[in-house]
Amino acid sequence: MPPTLASLVRAPALDLRVLAGKGGLEREVRWVHTSELADPTPYLEGGELLLTTGMKLGRSNAERRAYVERLAAAEVAGLGIGVGLSLDRVPAVIVEVAEAHGFPVFEVPRPTPFIAISKVVSSALAAEQYETVTTGFAVQQELTRAAAGREGPATLIRRLAVRLDGWAALYDADGTLRQVAPAAARARTDGLRADIEKLRGMPAPSSASLPGIEGGRVVVQSLGAERRISGFLAVGTDRPPRTADRQTLGTAASLLTLALEQSRVSADAGARMRTALLRLLLTGERATPAELAHDIAADLPPGPWRVLVATGPEQAVAAFAERLCARAVRAGAPALAGELGGATVLVLPESVEPVEPVDLPGLIAGVSGPVDPVAAADGYRQALGAHAVGLRSEKALTVHGRDAGGLLPLLEGDAVHAWAEQLLAPLRAHDAGGRGDLIGSLRAWLARHGQWDAAAGDLGVHRHTLRYRIRRAEEILGRTLDDPDTRAELWFALRDPSRAREDKS
Repeated sequence: MPPTLASLVRAPALDLRVLAGKGGLEREVRWVHTSELADPTPYLEGGELLLTTGMKLGRSNAERRAYVERLAAAEVAGLGIGVGLSLDRVPAVIVEVAEAHGFPVFEVPRPTPFIAISKVVSSALAAEQYETVTTGFAVQQELTRAAAGREGPATLIRRLAVRLDGWAALYDADGTLRQVAPAAARARTDGLRADIEKLRGMPAPSSASLPGIEGGRVVVQSLGAERRISGFLAVGTDRPPRTADRQTLGTAASLLTLALEQSRVSADAGARMRTALLRLLLTGERATPAELAHDIAADLPPGPWRVLVATGPEQAVAAFAERLCARAVRAGAPALAGELGGATVLVLPESVEPVEPVDLPGLIAGVSGPVDPVAAADGYRQALGAHAVGLRSEKALTVHGRDAGGLLPLLEGDAVHAWAEQLLAPLRAHDAGGRGDLIGSLRAWLARHGQWDAAAGDLGVHRHTLRYRIRRAEEILGRTLDDPDTRAELWFALRDPSRAREDKS
């Protein structure tokens, strides 16, 4: 569980003394933030424990009252005030207003550093995250075993309902109720017909979230592969959703999709199963692939793997995939092939490193670096990125980490050049009037990551001159260079590859 104010107060090493809002000590603390601003609320999201030495609480009772009311309205978890520096004790008006709002306030003694409180909260949050991950893996394994059992989907629906502390229902593709658990929840499924019909007109998988009872939620999700609906899953709880619920529901939906696809009689059933397995492998489902591969009689290559994404003329792609699969067989390690997102995707053992297919015109392939099976999703993203670079450069084979060539080459083009020119036009106009070198100064300052002395040295000017030029650039652009997005956009504009080639010529 996440840390609460009560758990912090109970920590003897912190020696915190509650002054107000004891009824709110069970509030969860999502972060610790230290601020001496008179109004820190613009920089808070809610759920933080705010720590301050009281330098900006204000001198009048009205100012101090407004300070507490702003924090309570911003849904801050609580306020810790350090004494012994700016304040000898917490002002009485702070305590009175906080108590009236049910807002927790406690005193932090001088020997207790704020960093000690931050460490306690950070450790508790890390423990919570670890518990969520380990619990998620356990749930994945449990649901996988249920799906692979004799009753398959029926057992999985029963386990899913228990795991969610609610109910679960499975429908066929036509909306007919197939399984519900517990049986008493059947009445709750009657009102979902309209929501299922809405999802039927959308490509699978799609979902709808509906209000439940007492703050709970009902989620209806279509199941299917390759945008084809094979069924629907509905779940409901009578409590607010928890962090782990989404992962549990995602795992169940993937497993049910596999089960429903298995039951569909068609000539390409084997290909659809391989596609579903690839999706599980390459989109982050870490605990289930090996078991599912066994269930559908699909062999997985030994790790580490390389993931390959290929597009192009159908015959060229098929020939390239067949060539790689044959090499894998000769190496004594199987390859897994399927279709995902309109592309042919292969999972190959690391030893099978693709060679550029110069004899297959029109083929574009992207290959990941070696990845462990648990990181197959990362390999898929690497392969997609390499494939995108290959499309841009018309290169037949691009290997992640070897052939990408950086980001700037991807920024070429008339549209990007026009954007860069428009962004820098006010500065170029200023410089053209002989009133200073703003473009050069900005480029030097960004190249030195905002280090005034170093950038001024590169330009051969005094740092105060450089400061004036940067402030003038901000005024002309109407944007602050404290914003990292602004810095990034200006750097890319100054590094425009099209202009760089023009400058060289």
